[in-house]
Amino acid sequence: MIVNFTHKQSAHCESGVVSNLLRFHGLEFDEPMVFGIGSGLFFSYLPFIKVNGIPVAAYRIWPGQIFKRFADRIGIKIETKKFSNPTKAMTALDQMLEKGQPVGMLTSVFYLNYLPAAYRFHFNAHNLIVFGKENGKYLVSDPVMEYTTEISYDDLVRARFAKGMPEPSGRMYYPVEVPKDFSLEKALWKGIKQTSDNMTRIPVPIVGSKGMKYLSKRLRYWPERIGDRKAIQWLGNLIRMQEEIGTGGAGFRFIYAAFLDQASAKLENDKLFNLSRQLTKSGDQLRDFAYYAGRVCKNRKSDTKTFAELADMLEACAAEEHEIFRQLYEVSKSK
Repeated sequence: MIVNFTHKQSAHCESGVVSNLLRFHGLEFDEPMVFGIGSGLFFSYLPFIKVNGIPVAAYRIWPGQIFKRFADRIGIKIETKKFSNPTKAMTALDQMLEKGQPVGMLTSVFYLNYLPAAYRFHFNAHNLIVFGKENGKYLVSDPVMEYTTEISYDDLVRARFAKGMPEPSGRMYYPVEVPKDFSLEKALWKGIKQTSDNMTRIPVPIVGSKGMKYLSKRLRYWPERIGDRKAIQWLGNLIRMQEEIGTGGAGFRFIYAAFLDQASAKLENDKLFNLSRQLTKSGDQLRDFAYYAGRVCKNRKSDTKTFAELADMLEACAAEEHEIFRQLYEVSKSK
C-alpha cells in the first residue's frame, strides 16, 4: 500500500503536515500561509502546570488548532479520530491507506527511532504523515526530515499511544472535502486578527506579550527563589521549548513574518510588510536571548549574562511584540 505522495520538508511539524496533506488534495498552501491563516503563533507561561517539575512555557497554540482554524477559514472538512485500542487504531490506518489516503497523526518524539537519539525525548505532540506500508513497515513523511523514512508497526504503536501530557490516543486526521472556491482575503484577515488579538488583548497576565513580560519578572529571581541548580534546569527547558520543540519562539516569528510578507503582497497592504520586518527583528532578539541563556546553562566564563540581564532581554522582546501585534490588530479590526 503506497500512496502517490509528495514530501516537502518544513520548519514546524503541524503546519508542514497540513501543507503536505493539502497539496495531495490539490490545494497549494505553503507552511507560512497555513501557520498564519491558522493563527498558530501564541505565547503562554503556566507556572501552575509542571512537566517533569518544570513550569510549562508554550510558543504556539494547542496542537491541532492550526489545522482546525485553517480548515474553518478555507472551508475544508476534516476527519479526526482517536482510539482507546491500538489494534483498532492501526486497522483504521491500514484501511485509509488501502483507500489511497495519506493520514496525519499525533505522536511521541521519543519512540520515533528514525530520529537521532539526541533529538528523542518525551514530547507527545509531534505531527507526521503516514502515506504507505511496504514490507511490514509504514512509510513516513515527517516534515522535519529532508527525506521520507519508515517505521515499524510496534514503534508506531508506541509513538501513537505514549503516556503523558497530552496523550496522543492514536489520534489521526485527514481532509475529506476541499472547496473549489474560497475567499483568501477573508481568511488572511481572520488569521491576522485572531493572532494579534490573542497576543495583546486577552485580559490574563500569563498569555500573549503580557505572558512574556510576566515570565521575565519570574526569571529574574529564579536563582534566589529556587536555587542555582533548579534555575539552570528551568532555563535550559525554556531554551528547549523556544528553539527545539516545534521550532519554538524565534522560529515561529520567522514563519509568521514570512506569512505577513506574503499577505502584504496578496492584500496590497504595505503596513503588513513593514510589520513583517519588525517581527523578523523580534525573532532575532529571541534567538539572542536563547544564545546567552545557553551560555549560562553551560557555565561559560566569557560573553555571559546574569539572570537579571536575561530577564531584561526577554522583557524588551515582550514590549516589542506587544507594539507589533497592537498595530496588527489596528490594521485588521476593520476588515
